[in-house]
Amino acid sequence: MQFFAGVFLLILTLSVTIKARKCPEECSCDDTKLTVACVGKNLTEIPLGVDEITVKLDLKNNNFQMLPRGAFLHTPYLTQLSLQRCSIIKVKEGAFRGLGRVVYLNLAYNKIDILYQESLDGLSSLKELHLDHNHIEEIQPGAFIQLGFLSMLALTHNHLVYIPNMAFQGLQNIKWLRLSYNSLNNLAPEAFTGLFTLSRLSLDHNELQFFPTLTMMRLPEVKRLELSFNPMTYLGEESVLMGKLTHLYLDHMSLQDLSDQAFSQARLLSHVDLGHNQLRYLEPLSGPTKLDVLNLTGNPIYCNCYMRPLKDWTTIGGVRLLGACAGPPHLSDEPLQGVTSLDLRCRSNDEEEEEQKNNENTTATAKPRQTVKCPLNCECDTEAHHATCESRGYNKVPRGFSPRTQLLDLRGNHFHFIPSSSFPGTGQVVSLHLEFCKIHEIEGGAFQGMRNLLYLYLSDNDLMSLEAKTFAGVPQLTYLHLEGNRLTQFPGAALSLVPNLFVLHLERNAISKLEPAGLLSSAAPKLMELYLSNNTISNIAKGALSFALIKTFHLDSNQLTEVPADALTDVPHLEELNLSQNSVRWVGPRTFQGISQSLQRLYMDQMGIEKMSTEALLGLGPGLKVLTVRGNQLKELPDLTALTGLEMIDMRDNPLVCDCALLPLRRWMESVNLEVSATCGHPLGLRGQQVGDTNLFSTCPDNTTALAEAAAVGPRPVKIKSTRGKTRPEKLKLDKLPRGQHRRKAAKQKKAKYKKMKKANRGN
Repeated sequence: MQFFAGVFLLILTLSVTIKARKCPEECSCDDTKLTVACVGKNLTEIPLGVDEITVKLDLKNNNFQMLPRGAFLHTPYLTQLSLQRCSIIKVKEGAFRGLGRVVYLNLAYNKIDILYQESLDGLSSLKELHLDHNHIEEIQPGAFIQLGFLSMLALTHNHLVYIPNMAFQGLQNIKWLRLSYNSLNNLAPEAFTGLFTLSRLSLDHNELQFFPTLTMMRLPEVKRLELSFNPMTYLGEESVLMGKLTHLYLDHMSLQDLSDQAFSQARLLSHVDLGHNQLRYLEPLSGPTKLDVLNLTGNPIYCNCYMRPLKDWTTIGGVRLLGACAGPPHLSDEPLQGVTSLDLRCRSNDEEEEEQKNNENTTATAKPRQTVKCPLNCECDTEAHHATCESRGYNKVPRGFSPRTQLLDLRGNHFHFIPSSSFPGTGQVVSLHLEFCKIHEIEGGAFQGMRNLLYLYLSDNDLMSLEAKTFAGVPQLTYLHLEGNRLTQFPGAALSLVPNLFVLHLERNAISKLEPAGLLSSAAPKLMELYLSNNTISNIAKGALSFALIKTFHLDSNQLTEVPADALTDVPHLEELNLSQNSVRWVGPRTFQGISQSLQRLYMDQMGIEKMSTEALLGLGPGLKVLTVRGNQLKELPDLTALTGLEMIDMRDNPLVCDCALLPLRRWMESVNLEVSATCGHPLGLRGQQVGDTNLFSTCPDNTTALAEAAAVGPRPVKIKSTRGKTRPEKLKLDKLPRGQHRRKAAKQKKAKYKKMKKANRGN
């Protein structure tokens, strides 16, 4: 008996202990899993009431802005910490001290711009760190010095331009480093020194103009290297000095030629992707002895006798050759794998001479001259094909650059006026930087002869207009930056000479309207991304957006008073639309019908929207992935049940009226498998409370009717239409019902009485 009494006392003690665990009022806690979630509560400080033994803390979708020193000292047993989408700008020195057990930390989708030397101190057991989708421009030496157990570091979608020496010092167990989607154009020779365990490096979607051979030599264990979507034009001899590399991705770049010795020191290569470049032919590759796949898809391969050595080499070595012939006509679109050596012939001397002429430039590239040409007071790197005269005080464009120059940086000078033919001998330049040069006029033909130019940066100058022939002579131009000027009209005429334009930046100008006369589909037939943020656009005429291929369109921070629904019908392939920070009070029915089959991301934050039609989103279905309406004046929302493909929705900072009329939204929130943040604005007693946490909806009938609304929110007469030939029942009034629970009970009684009268009436 004493034994059972002791067991009972122990259970009672444990029960009291569990019940006594702390849980902040704005959070939800799971005592069995030792987890705490405070998601989307608009918190500005780390909650202090979290129990000390908590192992998993989820704080995403809040508004901390800054993480102070010792922010988590009261939760030393944490192993997982989520802080994404918290508007964090700065992490103070020692913010994570005391978190020696954390193995997973997510800081994605914040506004961090610098990683300081001691920002990550205390995370000695960390294995996975997410810093993607921030504003990181600088990594200070020693930022990762204490993360000796880290195996994966994500720094994608940031603003990194340069990686300094020893930037990742201390990462002794790193396996995968992700640096995709930055603006990297230079890597210091010792940037990756010390990463002896790194096996995968992602550098795709950056601005690297050449293969960083010296930098990559310091990575002895890397097996997979992703460099896709970088504007490289040439790979020279022994560019890839990586002994254990097996998978190399060089697709979607600007490669016009590569040496047959480029991979001579990468003998273990099994998969090489050279797809979607500008290669007309390729020599057999010296070095790789285990190559399984060579991808040449999307290249203008000319299948004649010059391709015969490669074909024989792949056949003997059992290499799978992907891609198709672009010419001659009788072999056009024939798969390379199926073409035989007998098919690859040069039929006449004339054709051979033509082939030699077509490959003259690439042959010259393969054997660059050794002489160094560089204007006074500039710096020229012949190995990297870079030249810079940044902020040297020039008032005229300097001349005398090497004809092999591929990146030319002239930003920060005082040119004011760029006359015609200002860049002679620069036919190999791929990227030209002219930012912050106080340019107010560019004469037609200024860039004449720059036939390989892909990137042109004219940002932050004083341009008010562009001549029709401004871009004559640069037919390959793909990325054009004109943000931060004083343009008052869309430069449609000037774009007619750049048929390959893919991305156009016009943010921070003074464009007030878009009209068909200035936006012709023939001006930029391949344009897919158009950025017009921070202009003064108040009107978009029907037909102004006749870009058949445009997929990304940013109109945020303009002066629109209505969604340009008619104009949007001209962009049926649109995937991303940003309308945030315009003054639109009303979103009418079927507003997005014209783009409903393609739209994936819709941003409508801080627009002052007071009302959305119940059919505002009609037509949008599983294809929509992102919807944001944060910071508006919405008291209710249209039906969202058709949006079954949503991955992210943000409804925060809207004064939603939490009554039974909002029940459909509450039910939808409970049915979807994603985090939905929405707060009540009315009534006052519920202000600031999460819609998902409100108990009010438990009292609502299954089908909300006018009668139920009246019973819930106050006196309102419900009129019943009379039926000819039948006795009309008296009006049911609720204005003298008792308050509180008695009132609801009386309402139900009257409702039952009314239904009985109506049924009797039907019988008559």
